[in-house]
Amino acid sequence: MATFLYKLGRFAFRRRRFVALIWVALLVVAGVGAGTASPPGNDDFSVPGTEAQKAFDLLEERFPDISAEGATARVVFRAPDGQKMTDKANKAKVDEVIKDLTKGSDEIASVADPFKSNAVSKDGSTAYILTTYKVNAMEMDKDSKEALKDAGEKARESGLQVEIGGDALEEMPEQGSTEIIGIAISAVVLAITFGSLLAAGMPLLTAIMGVGIGISSITALASTLGLSSTTSTLAMMIGLAVGIDYALFIVSRYRAELAEGREGEEAAGRAVGTAGSAVVFAGLTVVIALAGLAVVNIPVLSKMGFAAAGTVAIAVLIAISLIPALLGFAGKRIWGRKARRRKEETGSYASSDKPNAGTRWARLILRRPIAILALGVIGLGAAAIPAGSLELGLPDDGYQPTSSTKRKAYDLVSEGFGPGLNGPLMVAIDVKDAKDREGSVKKAAKAISGLKGAAMVSPVGPQSYNKAGDAAMLTVISKYKPSSHDTEELVADIRDEADRIQADTGAEVLVTGTTAMNIDISKKLQDALLPYLALVVGLAFLLLMAVFRSVLVPLKAALGFLLSVVAALGAVVAVFQWGWGASLFAVEETGPIMSMMPIFMIGVVFGLAMDYEVFLVTRMREAFVHGESPSDAIVTGFRHGARVVTAAAIIMIAVFAGFIGSPESMVKMIGFGLAIAVLFDAFIVRMTIVPAVMALLGKSAWWLPKWLDKVLPNVDVEGEQLQKQLSTESPAAGQRQGDADAELTRV
Repeated sequence: MATFLYKLGRFAFRRRRFVALIWVALLVVAGVGAGTASPPGNDDFSVPGTEAQKAFDLLEERFPDISAEGATARVVFRAPDGQKMTDKANKAKVDEVIKDLTKGSDEIASVADPFKSNAVSKDGSTAYILTTYKVNAMEMDKDSKEALKDAGEKARESGLQVEIGGDALEEMPEQGSTEIIGIAISAVVLAITFGSLLAAGMPLLTAIMGVGIGISSITALASTLGLSSTTSTLAMMIGLAVGIDYALFIVSRYRAELAEGREGEEAAGRAVGTAGSAVVFAGLTVVIALAGLAVVNIPVLSKMGFAAAGTVAIAVLIAISLIPALLGFAGKRIWGRKARRRKEETGSYASSDKPNAGTRWARLILRRPIAILALGVIGLGAAAIPAGSLELGLPDDGYQPTSSTKRKAYDLVSEGFGPGLNGPLMVAIDVKDAKDREGSVKKAAKAISGLKGAAMVSPVGPQSYNKAGDAAMLTVISKYKPSSHDTEELVADIRDEADRIQADTGAEVLVTGTTAMNIDISKKLQDALLPYLALVVGLAFLLLMAVFRSVLVPLKAALGFLLSVVAALGAVVAVFQWGWGASLFAVEETGPIMSMMPIFMIGVVFGLAMDYEVFLVTRMREAFVHGESPSDAIVTGFRHGARVVTAAAIIMIAVFAGFIGSPESMVKMIGFGLAIAVLFDAFIVRMTIVPAVMALLGKSAWWLPKWLDKVLPNVDVEGEQLQKQLSTESPAAGQRQGDADAELTRV
């Protein structure tokens, strides 16, 4: 591997115009493809294997006119103090809104008059119009959304309090602002790290190019592969992250090779042959983590994982080919002016011969490995304690900011009609094979209405049946808010009753609706968590064994990752579920942790963690293979890698932390979780626990059974074979040591 990449690096450096032209051409082709392709579709959010999905499919098949997949909007009215919504003047205002809604969009399926649909509260202070659309929220055109907003604003001007809930006003999060902030922070960190604007700009340029090719390719293939507009979300985030990291690693190694006195082409070849090998295998671990999302069996999540994995693969290819080509254009200008002037005057790029911060930190750990290891493990263990109380769910509008119209509508409905109306349950009854169709539906309605958590069950009548009379639909309102455990228990109780009803009558009773779907998604994700973790960690363990030629090093890497991710989940639970420090992060409402959070965090953080692990430890492995003692190899690894890993981690923390400022509770949670996970993994696990464990293991860290050594492929990631080959070709080449820490001693 190292030998092949060495040759590739030299070729790219030498034929830089040709290589650069190929990548520019690929970007143009992908851009043209994206520009001429059909618009991407929208998410068909199905969750195979769940009862809620089965019920949804039944309703869609038997009740084609109800637009079960369509968006909904609940326009909620509150009369001024001393008035009622049933007053003549207020009724006229509501009628005007109904007319505006009906005329405002041809995408509307139905608009329910509150005075005819029993949608006025008992005290008469509150009423709501339930509007359903023929298309889902992401397919709604802008005019339909504007018409909904305008109708509400017109009613407000007449003196009523009007708030709009439901999903009709949901839109794709604005992409761009967070990425721009992240890129700006990255530029500052890279400029400080390299002391050169040219060196700082190179990782940014290639990362943006890689993301551009990846996102454009996804858009171009969207209609062919059935990809949605949300598929590129994860690809954008992870592609930018690893693109910067991988380029950073290779540029840093190239500068170190120049500092040892090698010419540009040779330095590029060695940088790609060594750091590039680490990049390839770090990229493979990320691809495994992202592609492994398919085990959850949620199509949208699987597509996002595969798309992001493809973007990572592009980032790897750019790092090992385009980066050396750009280094060829830059030459020695990859160093800043001061460093180049210093080289002319003193013969060294280094500003000082003193050990850098990475060296000093490694030596500190080597002096007190047991104490530092214990401190790190105990600290992360304490942070992980809240994870034992983890409660998964999908937060509803009750977790929106109190200033948002969705939250206000939610609160008005809760006060006027009870919290359960914010998340009604839909019960689909298949009576095709029932002995007594009408009797079966009535029996189901009676059984459900007798459950302790049921506040209301819609009456059985002709409107309950489809045209063929072989299916019925009931609406069940819980006494509790949609995201509560009590509502979850109600869904479970209905399903228990459904088994008894089917046994007695032959009618199949199924529960669906947004609330039931959320419950089933949470359960499915929770059940998939351990298999996903086992698959990702297991495959990565095998890969890292081949990389490091060791059993204990990959085992340590996997256990360290588990410790950091559980500690991060503990921190998320403490803030977003328990409310510790909630005001500090502007968390207005605590509740269950978003059900996708743990598996999403595992996928993203595992990839980044293995990046840092591979880059740090391969440098240790390289030094050990080339004759250094285990302790000296640890110091060498940190001397060359600590600064780069620190820069990469700070960039990622800053990018993810930018999401904490979002008003959306789920976005805020994701940003906090990923930022704290990278902080724990990079600085406590990789930079502290890993060297402490390596120091305690000594030579045993690199132990590998002989039989396993014969079975595993020798990928030569540390460049041992490359070093031998170069030494044979030029004996002096293998003996030049130079100033090995020249680049990094400026800390």
